[in-house]
Amino acid sequence: MKEIAIGILAAFFFGFTFILNHAMELDGGSWLWSASLRYFFMLPFLILIVMMRGGFKSLEKEVKLAPTQWLLWSFVGFVLFYAPLTFAAAFGPGWLVSGTWQFTIVAGVLLAPLFVASTGIRHKIPRVSLLISGVILVGILLIQLPQASSTDIQTVLFGILPVMVAAFAYPMGNRKMMDVCGGRLDTFQRVLGMTIASMPAWIVMAIWALITVGLPSASQVFQSLLVAVSSGVIATILFFIATDRARHDQGKLAAVEATQSTEVLFVMAGEMLLLQVAMPSPIALAGVAVIIIGMLLHSYHTMLVAKKSQLSNIET
Repeated sequence: MKEIAIGILAAFFFGFTFILNHAMELDGGSWLWSASLRYFFMLPFLILIVMMRGGFKSLEKEVKLAPTQWLLWSFVGFVLFYAPLTFAAAFGPGWLVSGTWQFTIVAGVLLAPLFVASTGIRHKIPRVSLLISGVILVGILLIQLPQASSTDIQTVLFGILPVMVAAFAYPMGNRKMMDVCGGRLDTFQRVLGMTIASMPAWIVMAIWALITVGLPSASQVFQSLLVAVSSGVIATILFFIATDRARHDQGKLAAVEATQSTEVLFVMAGEMLLLQVAMPSPIALAGVAVIIIGMLLHSYHTMLVAKKSQLSNIET
């Protein structure tokens, strides 16, 4: 239950990503700057946190043990996650991007067979978690249904497909890096290591942006700083703490990843307050209710599994 609460709190801060990216796009800012500036701003905050905790040397040692894997899975988990999201913001409204992003709920469950447990046995897809995640996905579809009739082919190709890539890349990169680290690093060290390892890609994007559109506006720089602090530092660390705590239980891990569905609720409320987006339709509100039911089911299932595990430990 604690992991789910942490995941929901992370989703609140993650929600600022979609709201502010949409706002930057409305102001004419380039998605290249929106993507790269977030990670440039994250870096000094994370370095300061890790150095204050005395964890820099152990992080350096860990990266040197497997530099190729750090570069690969950091690229997957951060670059293939955030670059498509900012790109999609140029072609679709916040509700479409954040709504489609929730496919990561099902993606995380489907990725289970790609990982091997400590016993050497490959994980199986947790069917109950997949079923409950499907309930949440129905709620997401209901939210998108009222606007679906006005969605053109370009929006589908450039506003939806990139987000589908991000939906698989984020849990894949996160889980692979947890395997690489093997619990030897804390969440702050792992996020900093992945940020540093992904930095070459962000530098290339920044150079590309400088050549094609010039320097970012002061407004985009400030909003990117807000995204970096709220989503890049606070939300990412909270989410990684929750997944670290649940990494040995695929069902629990699926429940934690499913908490990101609540982003839609926060984005919907935020766009109404900050960007004067209209009140959702009754069908969309029904979708919100389904999402909440799905989250409650995940919490209940996780609690039952935990109780069964405790009982079995007592009996043995």
